[in-house]
Amino acid sequence: MSNPVTVADPNAAPKISPLIQLREFWFYFSVNRGAVIGLVVFILLVLTAIFAHWIAPHSPIQQYRDALLVPPAWLEGGRPEFLLGTDAVGRDILSRLIHGSQYSMLIGTVVVVIALVTGIAVGLLAGYAGGWVDTLLMRIMDLILAFPSLLLALVLVAILGPGLINMMIAIALVLQPHFVRLTRSAVLGEMGKDYVTSARVAGAGHLRLMFKTILPNCLAPLIVQATLSFSSAILDAAALGFLGLGAQPPTPEWGTMLAEARQFILRAWWVVTLPGLAILITVLAINLVGDGLRDALDPKLKRS
Repeated sequence: MSNPVTVADPNAAPKISPLIQLREFWFYFSVNRGAVIGLVVFILLVLTAIFAHWIAPHSPIQQYRDALLVPPAWLEGGRPEFLLGTDAVGRDILSRLIHGSQYSMLIGTVVVVIALVTGIAVGLLAGYAGGWVDTLLMRIMDLILAFPSLLLALVLVAILGPGLINMMIAIALVLQPHFVRLTRSAVLGEMGKDYVTSARVAGAGHLRLMFKTILPNCLAPLIVQATLSFSSAILDAAALGFLGLGAQPPTPEWGTMLAEARQFILRAWWVVTLPGLAILITVLAINLVGDGLRDALDPKLKRS
């Protein structure tokens, strides 16, 4: 008896190797020059945060009583050992900015991980279950979105108490509805497709359908949203720190540095301007990377 011959399905989509997919992704990402520049700046920020203890010339909390409000080294009265000057209590601003990058990267990472994981779980449940479960969860998310994000985060931190951990939890709760709605929308778009129906007919369980069949096809918009939420988390953390509800002194967090220096804005511009520039450059770089990811991951935006 001869062996049956397997005939390939002519309508089946050809499999693309991960290397080719990676090359295609980088091609569309690199077309956006701003995204490439943002990626380079972001990588430098990450490296700065990792090696802050070796890069910083001084301790971020060490006070030099003979060097109060010393201007940057290139200005009159500046000192070469304090390249970007010192603050009102004699701490080196460059060292505090370098160590502050650690807190910004930590805040962005923790907030995005919490918001992303919980948002995906709730969004998957809402989109997959439907009915009253979907309605209840979406109304809760609408209620959260009805409040200004910074105001809601401020209220949550006031309830939980000032501090870095409470601030990250509050910002994550504020950003979570964006991931929930995005996940739910993507799940609803995938639910009616043939591959989901085939998996259900084959006997796949609910958890397998949700996390192994549907979720991998919903990740592209979530990656873009996670990147943009990273910058939002840093910006909100700086705002809460400026209001005194985030990281507490002498922590070298950029928002806290702004709060400590606001009374010297006319006397010593560098004390306020430099932390503000650090926040601006970081947020701008991450947003540019997010735009590049959107161009590379969204098929509708890909250029032939």
